[in-house]
Amino acid sequence: MKKVLIVRYGEIALKGLNKSHFEQKLIRNIQGNIKDLGEARIYKSNGLIYVAFNGQDEEEMIERIVKVFGIVSVSPAWEIEADMDIIKETALKHAMERIEEDQVKTFKVESRRGDKGFPFQSPQISREVGAYILPRAGNLKVDVHEPDMIIHVDVREKAYIYSKKIPGFGGLPLGTNGKGVLLLSGGIDSPVAGWMMAKRGVEIEAVHYHSYPFTSERAKEKVLELTRILASYCGPIRLHLVNLLPIQKEIHEKCPEEEMTILSRRFMMKIGEKIAKNNGCNALITGESIGQVASQTIQGLTVTNEAVSLPVFRPLIALDKVDIIEIAKKIGTFEISILPYEDCCTVFLPKRPVTKPKIEKILASEEKLEVEKLIEEAIVHMEVIEISMEE
Repeated sequence: MKKVLIVRYGEIALKGLNKSHFEQKLIRNIQGNIKDLGEARIYKSNGLIYVAFNGQDEEEMIERIVKVFGIVSVSPAWEIEADMDIIKETALKHAMERIEEDQVKTFKVESRRGDKGFPFQSPQISREVGAYILPRAGNLKVDVHEPDMIIHVDVREKAYIYSKKIPGFGGLPLGTNGKGVLLLSGGIDSPVAGWMMAKRGVEIEAVHYHSYPFTSERAKEKVLELTRILASYCGPIRLHLVNLLPIQKEIHEKCPEEEMTILSRRFMMKIGEKIAKNNGCNALITGESIGQVASQTIQGLTVTNEAVSLPVFRPLIALDKVDIIEIAKKIGTFEISILPYEDCCTVFLPKRPVTKPKIEKILASEEKLEVEKLIEEAIVHMEVIEISMEE
C-alpha cells in the first residue's frame, strides 16, 4: 500500500493526434513544479496521471501541482492490490482518518471498475465496501444524497481509494502556445492578464516601466513580488525593468500635455515589441479593459495598437473591475497589487487626457521626438532579472 496523487486533466482529453504532446508537456510541467521537494515518480495510465511520492509533504505537493495549468483536479489516494479484502480494509482505514481529521458524519461509496476482469461489478463493490465500513466506523452513517464524504473505489490494474478532489485551474499546459511579453504594472489588472494567458499555454516574459527616481525602490519590490507569485504558476519569468522617465520628459517638453498618456503608452508598446522580438516572443499581453481609464477607449486602443505589428492580447478586455479583483484574490496577487506605491503613469499625469485620440495628431506629435533613439537608449539601460517562485 502506498500513497499517490491522482491528477486529472480536462481540455487536453479533447485533443486529437497531438494529444500525447500535450500530455507529455503537462507531465514535464508537474515535474518542474515539484522537483525541489524530492524525488517523485510520475506516470500516465488510462487517461490519468499519477504522482507517487515518498516522504514529501503531501499538502505542499498538492499545492504545487494544482497550480500547473491543464490540471482540473488532484486526489490524494491509496494505491493497493486489486483484492476485495484489501480494498475493504483500506477504505475503512481511510474513512477513520477522515472522521478524525474532518469530523465527517455521513458517507457513501462510489465505485468504478476499469478492469473488467475484476470479479465484482461497480455496484457490488460499492455495496460490499459500504457494508464493511458501516458497523466498524463508530457513528458514521450512510447518506446517499448529500454525504459529508464520498469514498471512491477505482479498480484498474491496481485499486485506488480516495475521497477528496482538490480543484485545479484547467486550461492548457504552459509552453504549448508560444511566448508573450506581459506589460506588467504594479496594479491589479496586468498580473491577472498574464495569469490568464499562461492558463492558455502561453509562456510569459514581462516588462515593467518605472520612472526612477520619481518611483521608489518599494514600488520595484512590489513588482518583483507580483512576478514571484506569477512564477509559482508560470515557472521562471524574465523581468525587464525599463526606466521610462527620459521618454516622459521628452514628451512633456515637446508634445501637447493631453497626449502624455497615449504617447507614453505607444512607447511602452514599441519597447515591449522590441523586447519580444529579441527574445523569441510572439505577442504582447496587456491588462487593459475597455473604458476603464482614459487610454482604454476604443479610439485609444486603436492608436496604441497602431504602434506595433505584433498581435496584442487583452484577456481582460470585457471584464468588470469586480471580476478582475475576484481573479486577483484567487491567484494571490490582490493584496500586493493594492499596496499604495506610485507607478510611472502618475508622473506628468495630464489634467485632461485625450480620450478620443486621432492617429494623425499622435503621429504628428511623435515626429517631434527621436523615437528610435529613445527606444534604443531605454533598452540599453534596462535591468533584466530572472524571477522564480523560490526567490
